[in-house]
Amino acid sequence: MLASMGRAAFEDYLARQLDTFFPDGSDPRPSLAASLDDALDRMRTCINSVRMWKPDSFHHLQSEQNAIFLYYLANTIFEKTGDREAATKVFYLNKALNGFTCFYDTKLPEKMFVGHSVGVVVARAEFSNYLVLYQGCTVGKNHGEGPVLGPGTVLYPGSSVLGRCRTGPRTVIGQNQSLIDADAPGDCFVFQEAGRPVFKRPTRDVVADIFRVEPGSELY
Repeated sequence: MLASMGRAAFEDYLARQLDTFFPDGSDPRPSLAASLDDALDRMRTCINSVRMWKPDSFHHLQSEQNAIFLYYLANTIFEKTGDREAATKVFYLNKALNGFTCFYDTKLPEKMFVGHSVGVVVARAEFSNYLVLYQGCTVGKNHGEGPVLGPGTVLYPGSSVLGRCRTGPRTVIGQNQSLIDADAPGDCFVFQEAGRPVFKRPTRDVVADIFRVEPGSELY
């Protein structure tokens, strides 16, 4: 699975990264040791779902993979050990290295793709598999209400989904477009016209372009 180094070396590498960025004397190694294998298993599922990535091969210097992995690691540390300090450090490491902002208690899916991680901001929402996040996109609450994203939701660069929204399967938010306190039916591209969402039928299956699924197949 690790294409660049062995498992023990990778654990040490991560610990040294955290020590370098956060030299406060605390030791993240116990939480790393307890959580790393589960995070790598989650990463395997993710990598094996993405069409352009070689199955069962994770390289820590592939920046999009690294952004996803550090999210999985932070979330796994939080869920498995309850070590909020170590989880926060991994979250900040991801933010510093990759510009990817997703706090450790947010639950992202096991099958997802990040295309250029810089400026991605993901707050609490409900997510489904085959999520796609491109640079500069935002998912978050509006007046305390958060979105529910169906399977195969794609956010192109600069787009946002905010507030009480529900997206059906294969909803694609167009570049620099927003969906705010509105639902999308699925199998659509979302644009804005006169401040209102407009839904257009896609000419291709964007999800099948990115993931190892058949065009038009049901998503789980």
